[in-house]
Amino acid sequence: MMKLYWSPRSRSFSSLWLMEEAGQPYERVLTDISTGAQKTPEFLAINPMGKVPALKDGDSTLAEAAAICAYVAERYPAAKLAPPLGDPLRAKYLYWLFFAPGCIEPAMVQLATKIEMNSVAAGWGDAQRVFDVLDAALAKGPWILGESFSAADIAVGSGLNFAVRLFKMAPTRPSFDRYIDRCAARPAFQRASVIAAG
Repeated sequence: MMKLYWSPRSRSFSSLWLMEEAGQPYERVLTDISTGAQKTPEFLAINPMGKVPALKDGDSTLAEAAAICAYVAERYPAAKLAPPLGDPLRAKYLYWLFFAPGCIEPAMVQLATKIEMNSVAAGWGDAQRVFDVLDAALAKGPWILGESFSAADIAVGSGLNFAVRLFKMAPTRPSFDRYIDRCAARPAFQRASVIAAG
């Protein structure tokens, strides 16, 4: 059985939501980052970066929310959380799956800290462009790949929910509101929210 190392009010939410969508039994291991539990030798053996979420599956361990999404989606193909190899949507799935940590999270930090970055030097470009690109993609909806919900929606939906609703770092847009509402209406999202609330 997979073990998910998580902490409330953290990036762990996306992995909780993912595991609930996968519909397979898993063990939740509370890792209280407010007490430094992520800095113990036992936890650092799982994720040397000392961050949550992290996942242990038998002898395999991994961290980083998008990597966990990719791993679990492939491990449980019956959950249909990723387009299969050979499907033309697979390219866009991978793009959006990694857009969340590679563009949305840095854009959130840029807005929160008001840091000025050269948009050519910054890997994400700039926050305005990130949210414009996302807005255009979500206007097509209902999901980031169109009609199919995927683990990419978990990564993107979690990021937008944090940026727009929870921390109000990014201004809302009609496409964001509709998308976050659709995400929040999913039973797995609701179960993950109850777990994360503790």
